[in-house]
Amino acid sequence: MKIVKTELPGCIVIEPAVHGDSRGFFYESFNAQRFAEAGLHLNFVQTNVSRSAQGVLRGLHYQWPNPQGKLVSVLEGEVYDVAVDIRVGSPTYGRWAAAILSAANKRHFWVPEGFAHGFAVLSESATFVYQCTALYDRAADAGIRWNDAALAVDWPIAAPSLSDKDQSAPFLADVPREKLPTFSQ
Repeated sequence: MKIVKTELPGCIVIEPAVHGDSRGFFYESFNAQRFAEAGLHLNFVQTNVSRSAQGVLRGLHYQWPNPQGKLVSVLEGEVYDVAVDIRVGSPTYGRWAAAILSAANKRHFWVPEGFAHGFAVLSESATFVYQCTALYDRAADAGIRWNDAALAVDWPIAAPSLSDKDQSAPFLADVPREKLPTFSQ
């Protein structure tokens, strides 16, 4: 397993050791001991799978209170995956990191608690997996606008297909501070 740091402390890309031959391949998508050795002490309580068509953008989503950390990966297709630090008081508040996740590269992206998350589908379709550290909480479900100019996320899709919820999400500056995660060291 290889850990690739991003420009946001805590957000990392994980490249598993893939064992393959002419019959196919095998890799561990999660191993608690190996992740702990890499400094990630994770306890997943919910796993979600979504499928989306090309051009779909989902995000930027978060939960507050009751934040979720997410280990995300793609089983089929390819996505541009984004994490945004929205923790009030963080030295990297409002900054983002991105990774290409695909069935071909088998990468995982760790999005820590307190970050907003979203992805855009680059392939004909994509099957996306989220392993979450907290259960989904409808009352805490929140989001920020995918194209917030203050964040300047460099999405590879100019006119994505969006849900009504994502299309009308507030800009980060318009979210009351008490409705955002707080930074703690």
